[in-house]
Amino acid sequence: MTIFKPAILAALLALPSFANAGSSAAQNPILPVAQVTSFADTVQTYLADKGARVAIVSRMGRDPAVLPDGITYTHVAFWVFSKITLADGSTGQGYRVYNLYQLSDDPSRSALVQDSPADFFAGAVHLDAGIIVPKPALQQKLMRVINGPTYASLHNARYSVLANPRTTQFQNCTEHTVDVLMAALYDTHDPARIKANIAAHFTPQPIRVGGVKRALAVMASPAMTTADHGAQVDTATFGAIRRFMDQYGLTQHARRITP
Repeated sequence: MTIFKPAILAALLALPSFANAGSSAAQNPILPVAQVTSFADTVQTYLADKGARVAIVSRMGRDPAVLPDGITYTHVAFWVFSKITLADGSTGQGYRVYNLYQLSDDPSRSALVQDSPADFFAGAVHLDAGIIVPKPALQQKLMRVINGPTYASLHNARYSVLANPRTTQFQNCTEHTVDVLMAALYDTHDPARIKANIAAHFTPQPIRVGGVKRALAVMASPAMTTADHGAQVDTATFGAIRRFMDQYGLTQHARRITP
C-alpha cells in the first residue's frame, strides 16, 4: 500500500477528479429507490413523448463541487427503445441503457453493460439528467451501429477518467459515445477514420490540471492517467457532445430534467 505524506495526501484530495469517476454501475442506490424509480420513469416518459428511438442521456454521479470546471455530468449512455422483459416475466416496450461502466474492482478497466433506466440513475448523487434526442435520420443510423458488431468493436477496456477522445490509447463512457456517434455519422467501423473525424470536427472540453496534480493523480490510480495528452488536457463531456450536435444540426430535442 502506498503511504503518502500529509502534504501529498492533501494535494491528492484536492484533485479535480478521482479514480472512481461516477461512471460505474451502482452496487446500491445512493438515493431512495422510490425517488430514483420515479425520476427514471419521468425521463422515459419524456423520451417516449418525443418519439425517441435512441437518445443520449447523462447523469450526475459525483458532487459538482469536486468536478473540474466545464463538467456537470459524469456518466453518459445511449438509451434505446427496445423490447424488455418485466419482473413478472411478461414482455413490453421500454428503454434499455447501453453503458460503458468503469469496473468497481479495477477502476483502470471498463465493460459494456446493458441495464434499466432505474439502474442507470441508481448511481446518481443528484437526480439531474442531461438529454439529447438526435434527429430521426441519425437515430436510425445509431440503431444500426448499436445493434450491430461495431458498437462492441469500438470498446477499449483501458479506462481513463480524462481520456483523450482523439486517440485510441484509453477510453471512458463519453469517448465511447462519441466514437459510436462518429461511426454512425460516417458509416464506418474504422477506428482510424473515426478518430480523424473527431480530431477534425469535435471540440473536447479543456480541463485545467497542473503538472504536479497530473503526476500525483496517476500515483493515486492508473485510471487517472493523462499519458494520452500533451501539455493540454482535453476530454469528451456531455456538454461537448451537445455543442457538437447543435453546431452541425444533429439535435432534434435537448433538455435538462430535474425533479
